[in-house]
Amino acid sequence: MKNMLAAFVSRVLRHIVQKSAHRVLVASCNYSNDATFEIKKCDLYLLEEGPPVTTVLTRAEGLKYYRMMLTVRRMELKADQLYKQKFIRGFCHLCDGQEACCVGLEAGIKPSDHVITSYRAHGICYTRGISVRSILAELTGRRGGCAKGKGGSMHMYTENFYGGNGIVGAQGPLAEAFNMAALWKLPCVFICENNLYGMGTSNERAAASTDYYKRGSFIPGLKVDGMDVLCVREATKFAGDYCRSGKGPIVMELQTYRYKGHSMSDPGVSYRTREEIQDMRSKRDPITLLQDRMVNSKLTTVEELKEIGAEVRKEIDDAAQFATTDPEPHLEELGHHIYSSDPSFEVRGANPWIKFKSIS
Repeated sequence: MKNMLAAFVSRVLRHIVQKSAHRVLVASCNYSNDATFEIKKCDLYLLEEGPPVTTVLTRAEGLKYYRMMLTVRRMELKADQLYKQKFIRGFCHLCDGQEACCVGLEAGIKPSDHVITSYRAHGICYTRGISVRSILAELTGRRGGCAKGKGGSMHMYTENFYGGNGIVGAQGPLAEAFNMAALWKLPCVFICENNLYGMGTSNERAAASTDYYKRGSFIPGLKVDGMDVLCVREATKFAGDYCRSGKGPIVMELQTYRYKGHSMSDPGVSYRTREEIQDMRSKRDPITLLQDRMVNSKLTTVEELKEIGAEVRKEIDDAAQFATTDPEPHLEELGHHIYSSDPSFEVRGANPWIKFKSIS
């Protein structure tokens, strides 16, 4: 009888503990649906009013932005690793540190809007809808890449996304384009991702005026905190609404920072100190800023963000595995996809006796 009583008591206690643990778990997942945050006021040029200085972030939006920025960060770190392992060759410009720009821009525009960018574009490729798998495969020159392995780091494309571009400044012949956009009141947002350095030269040493948002002269401009995804989002919404209303073009300068060098051949520390980079990482990192906001406002927990981190890490590792094992394009495909919708035609190769067939 005593043994039976002891077993019964043990089962009851186990049941109570399990129910208590369940109640604690439910309580720990009592998230807020949204929160309001202050964001830095934008500097304005030829504008009477600018974007708001507060914004609402929902839990769903916050988790989406966090996952996207973390994916871009981990993707770029993996690209750095693959380059050093010689899976990626040629030019490769990484954007880790600038994740709030690409994610904030995408959050502030419509999928149907058209985006043209320069060569440091892996992050925008991802936010425009290209998968990590296709981006890394393009970097390694494989058939599964978004440009069939023929574009590499600087030439990735998808619907409503035209670029990068391997020639500095070629994405917008600025003097002519500014004039034409203003003259015809075109709905165009000109964006300068100001990461404070032009290759290995600081802004102050290269520009008599570092107020790039005023460079349009006769075009209104905004200077935006490019390390804050919410500030970028609200400024982009403002700029988009301004253009869509028929007022013409606008210039946005996103003040940001790149952690790596200009390209893979640049260590990035010969013209700036390691302390400067570490200071930006510790105080202004865009992912950490969003994480702290969300955790402190009960939009998420550290544990939930760790789970997202583990999922992102697996996605990146799987993509890298594909990017290093997928076949390279066949030589006869060299002339394919020159045009999107034309009948097939012959393309001369390196000499008159070699010809390739181009198909759409």
